[in-house]
This record gives sequence, C-alpha cells and structure tokens, in this order.
Amino acid sequence: MAQVPIHPGLFTLPGDPRGPRLLAAHCATCGKYHFPAASTCPYCSAAECAVEAIGGRGSLWLHTVVNARPPGYRGPLPYGFGIVDLPEGLRVVSRLTEARLESLRPGMPLALEIAPLFVDDAGDEVLSFAYRPPAGENA
Repeated sequence: MAQVPIHPGLFTLPGDPRGPRLLAAHCATCGKYHFPAASTCPYCSAAECAVEAIGGRGSLWLHTVVNARPPGYRGPLPYGFGIVDLPEGLRVVSRLTEARLESLRPGMPLALEIAPLFVDDAGDEVLSFAYRPPAGENA
C-alpha cells in the first residue's frame, strides 16, 4: 500500500530527516512565514519567499471537537480541531488527534504528527497532518 499526501507540499513525508514538519514559506523581505507556502508573500507582496520546514511543536490557542462529518472529509470521527500557535509566529488551523473536549486546554503543548487519515479508492493511505499532545500530556 502506497502512502500519498492529502495535498503535495504541505508537510514533510515520513522518513524525512527533519522529522514531521509543515512546509511554510519565509519571506526574505518582511521576515514573516506563511502557510501553506506560496511564492508571493501575502503580507508584503514580495516574491522572495523560500520554503522552510517548521512547526514541529506548538501550543493550543483555540479548540473544539467535530462530531459531524464535513463535506469531503473521509477520516475518523470525532476529531479535535483547533488553532495552533507556532514559535515561528504563525497560527495554523489544524486537525487535533485528541477528540475529548475535556482533554484539551488553551496553552497545552502539542507536537506535529504526519499519519494516515484514510484509504483512498486506489487503496493508498492518504497522509495528513495533525497536532497531538506529547506522550504523557493529559489535561
């Protein structure tokens, strides 16, 4: 069974020596990051953006739990959904691996995970990213 990303260029793939990371663009002009990566900076319109691997860790800023399947979503239910603060200055909207509302709290540390979300019609595992509480972290 092959593993394919849910969308190319969003994150590193398993086996990457950098570990699980998001692929964001870093603007050489204003110094800001943006995700997903694009060649033009959304903040200053400069075209000098380089892709960098970031976001291995973050902290939870806002969260909820999704119990109803959104259109097109083929992964498991329920799932956590939140906004994650990254040390690089970004807030990223992400799926969370923890689906118990009582186990999530603002400010909790999170680690990025790249893992299968579902098996597509061709029989391939479709990989996506999500943030999870580090092992042993429970609210």
